Amino acid sequence: MARAPYRIADVDIRPGSRQTVEMPVAKLYTHTPLNIPIEVVHGRRKGPVLLVCGAIHGDEINGVEIIRRLLRSSVLRHLRGTLVAVPIVNVFGFVQRTRYLPDRRDLNRCFPGTETGSLGGRIAYLLRTKIMAQVTHIIDLHTGAIHRFNLPQIRAELKNPETIRMAQAFGAPVVINAGLRDGSLRAYADSQDIPAVTFEGGEALRFDDVVITSGVKGVIRVMRELGMVPPKTGPRAPRKRSEIAASSQWVRTDMDGIMRPLARLGQQVRKGQKLAMVADPFGAVEREISSPCSGIVICVNNLPLVNEGEAIYHIARFEELGEAEKAMSYFRDSMDSDGSDAVMPAHPWDDLQK
Repeated sequence: MARAPYRIADVDIRPGSRQTVEMPVAKLYTHTPLNIPIEVVHGRRKGPVLLVCGAIHGDEINGVEIIRRLLRSSVLRHLRGTLVAVPIVNVFGFVQRTRYLPDRRDLNRCFPGTETGSLGGRIAYLLRTKIMAQVTHIIDLHTGAIHRFNLPQIRAELKNPETIRMAQAFGAPVVINAGLRDGSLRAYADSQDIPAVTFEGGEALRFDDVVITSGVKGVIRVMRELGMVPPKTGPRAPRKRSEIAASSQWVRTDMDGIMRPLARLGQQVRKGQKLAMVADPFGAVEREISSPCSGIVICVNNLPLVNEGEAIYHIARFEELGEAEKAMSYFRDSMDSDGSDAVMPAHPWDDLQK
């Protein structure tokens, strides 16, 4: 029996076809219509309906490129189920190169939204009713904030077995068992029993090919785990499953000044180890910033100018730190030897090459 067409924004996509749909979201001051672009790949055979979305924060652009490369992948020729790709959710922020909406609201704190609320609430309502109501699984693509570079990682609340399966299949070196934040897409998905994971990697307003490549591979691995693509297609599974962090901790500077980082992204650190030095411009006062715990560095602040209390490092803590280091080692090896075109930049990935 043939599959029914997939209907979205009043458009029907036939089985075995793909189509780009422009979903009206609002208008600019000039009365120019603004649309959210959606590409739907509707397979001939039944299967999961996977939503992959990026740029809920408008300045987090790595996810846009991950989705572009995913849509060009040959694995989609044999798709079972339906892929709903939304590369730019926050079109307002994307155009303005900012994280937020014009009213300074964070779209990822506006779910489930309302039809008559704020701009963020209306967009969240539109996404909820027109897109999320029809999907079975979600991968939400993010990066670090501006000047903060995140190690490729998966964040998910690991209580749903299907969510755990997705998180492990992705193949990022670190999985953080992250609680749900009120108003987030992931929290709403959880309330509807839709398994959802968040991929974090890189920095706002910057492309990073290592992050993008790992993101594309991760999405395809999840699709393969869900039976959406044949088991022998796409990137091979990592030799070492991702290691789940028991918790994580931000490290903050206790003085204003100029930071000289010492620990690098992806590096294993021990409690009390020196992470950075912060000094005044004359060098008269210099203070050591030490790690409060043992773990793996999963985020680095790349801006040397820091204020007292500012977060400069994010450390993931593990019950078995040695196993986490093995996961990092396998990640380094996979990026070096799998034949990808990724080029490791000198910073902040130089330690991953060693």
